[in-house]
Amino acid sequence: MTDLERYLAEEIAEDHVDGIITRREALRRLGLMGVTATAATAMIAAEVEARERGKNTSGGDHGHGGGHGRPDRRKTDWAPAATTPITFPGPNGVVLQAAWAAPAPGTRIKGGVLVIHENRGLTDHIRNVAGRFAANGFAALALDLLSHEGGTAALADDAARMAALAAVSQANPARFDNDMKAAISELGKRLGRHTPLNAIGFCFGGGMVWRLLAAKETRLAAAAPFYGPFPTGGDLRGIRADVLGVYAGNDERVNATRDAAQAALEAARVDYEILTFTEAAHAFFNDTGGFPPTGRFNAAAAEEAWRRVNDWFGDHRKSRD
Repeated sequence: MTDLERYLAEEIAEDHVDGIITRREALRRLGLMGVTATAATAMIAAEVEARERGKNTSGGDHGHGGGHGRPDRRKTDWAPAATTPITFPGPNGVVLQAAWAAPAPGTRIKGGVLVIHENRGLTDHIRNVAGRFAANGFAALALDLLSHEGGTAALADDAARMAALAAVSQANPARFDNDMKAAISELGKRLGRHTPLNAIGFCFGGGMVWRLLAAKETRLAAAAPFYGPFPTGGDLRGIRADVLGVYAGNDERVNATRDAAQAALEAARVDYEILTFTEAAHAFFNDTGGFPPTGRFNAAAAEEAWRRVNDWFGDHRKSRD
């Protein structure tokens, strides 16, 4: 099992332990990914053990950043701009799908943002994130990494989408890198040479942004992987992007790769910040997931992370060569 496959499988186990899906559904989804019942049971047990261990060890602020975020019940009004479905050429003749959101006509565009989705594909939530960036002056392209399979909507449900992503992770993970690079090219064509380009991703998408950086994508001015696993052996030397790494304190599984990410950023000699929201859980930014105890959305942490990432992208305005 590759690192990406294991990450996707462990996300399913985590969803069950957090009460988001039933045990039966967790076993079904893991089965679709090729995980045996015995291995699935062990994976769920390991997640329970990790959660108990995390109650005693969830850390404070880490690295060059810091953060906090207490769950509350406030409704967050993001005021997103509308998005439009688009297609554009990908590698080897594949047509890639995405959602496009641009600032209002006449608005000075601050930059472009590539948005990479979670393990459920290109959802309305991710489209809204693109729309939020557009409302803040950035043009955003939310890529569908399931385009080769006909797009997120072509697959029956979340389980099928996760299984498809896992299959690619096993057979040809470089496909993701190539599709993201094609999306950066599309952003550049739409915005012009002197507009800075940025990338953000969430959960699985956060890991994808780390992969994009490790694949030596040098056209990015800045990047913000949100609670995404850093790839084993990832080397960031040669990148130009300045990186805001966003983490949740109650996310032991992803945080196990945080030190490796920071070491790679140090070796790359780029400007970076590691921002950890100590009281937040994995996927705390997703406002469609509900509040604890059966969800992970943390309004205070999400609002502060949103402010910080918009400031980060606005401050790092290197144009491309």
